[in-house]
Amino acid sequence: MGLERVSDVALRMHLSPTFPIISIAGTNGKGSTCAMLESIYLAAGYRVGTYTSPHLQRYNERVRVNHQAVSDEDLCTAFSAVEQARGDIVLTYFEMGTLAAMWHFAQSNLDVAILEVGMGGRLDAVNVFEPTCSIITCVDLDHLEYLGDTREKVGTEKAGIYRPYKLAICGDVNPPDTVINHANAIGANLRLINRDFSVNQTSNGWQYQTNQHALLLPPLALQGDFQLNNAACAICAVENLTNQLPVNLDSIGETLKTVTLLGRFYLASQNPDIILDVAHNPQAAVSLANNLKNSPCKGRTLGVFAMLADKDIAQVVSALLPHISLWYLADNHNIRGAKAQDLLTYLPLEAENGLTKQFDSVANALRSACIEADKNDRIIVFGSFYTVADAIDVLNIQGM
Repeated sequence: MGLERVSDVALRMHLSPTFPIISIAGTNGKGSTCAMLESIYLAAGYRVGTYTSPHLQRYNERVRVNHQAVSDEDLCTAFSAVEQARGDIVLTYFEMGTLAAMWHFAQSNLDVAILEVGMGGRLDAVNVFEPTCSIITCVDLDHLEYLGDTREKVGTEKAGIYRPYKLAICGDVNPPDTVINHANAIGANLRLINRDFSVNQTSNGWQYQTNQHALLLPPLALQGDFQLNNAACAICAVENLTNQLPVNLDSIGETLKTVTLLGRFYLASQNPDIILDVAHNPQAAVSLANNLKNSPCKGRTLGVFAMLADKDIAQVVSALLPHISLWYLADNHNIRGAKAQDLLTYLPLEAENGLTKQFDSVANALRSACIEADKNDRIIVFGSFYTVADAIDVLNIQGM
């Protein structure tokens, strides 16, 4: 891992963006924060480029201008530009994609670009480009083999997106010292949740507050208390960038209440409810469990579950165990995927009590759950982006 290769190719491609860049890292919440910022700036009349990962249905979802996914033709042109420039330099899949996205943005007359970090931050390809503002949504354990096995180590990697004298935002309510220490050491303009800005739920919505003012906002479309923290990070960025990108803060609430994101506690169907959630690490699983607890159904909760084998399956299962009545375990056909039989080992008591079923695919597990569910039941499909992507195909949901 390193930035030398991608930096060299970026130089060859003359990629020196003049538009402001907002980079977003974090264990969870990156995609939601990107979507919120994208919507805020679009509503304000700006031309917005957004780069996210991974995709659910088509690679094109990763590269958007004004919320429209890049066309096949433009994507191929961008990749050809990278291929021509790289010469004998070997690039990873993500490095190629990041350079292609930025090349496309450079041709697109943008006012602002929003870039989601793929993994970590310090050595991520996105970090080649100089951000005007950097956001860390939260810090937890994931990708341990690359980022480290403690929150402090992970924090070090994520804090690498901060820049001297530039706006640096952190939405983690208990940030590792490494994040704060790094920001202070380089002289970043650090804004911490619960110190410089905060959120409070109200009877009919929520409030974003700083020492200077407060905004009263309607409920978010995205469910979960943690989404308030993501929204607050987005508002903090917009508020502090008004000199470059003026936005009427009083209009933000109306924008945010319409933002949804496929795969984030997303209600895909009703009677029975089918909910799609990409939760794939312990922190995301706890958030999903809280959402299920806070929105109970009259009947049972049927869980269609498939994960990657290198994730913390035990902790994800532990978080959801009290909230799922019947488990539909499925093989994940990604090269890193776990088999249903592997998942079963984390649910021995449920297996003995007949509360688990095994399937060779997410598609077959979901179809079975749909047949067996009553109208008062709900089905939650979760465990990875690949799991949700398979469900989207079955349900024929049109995304980006």
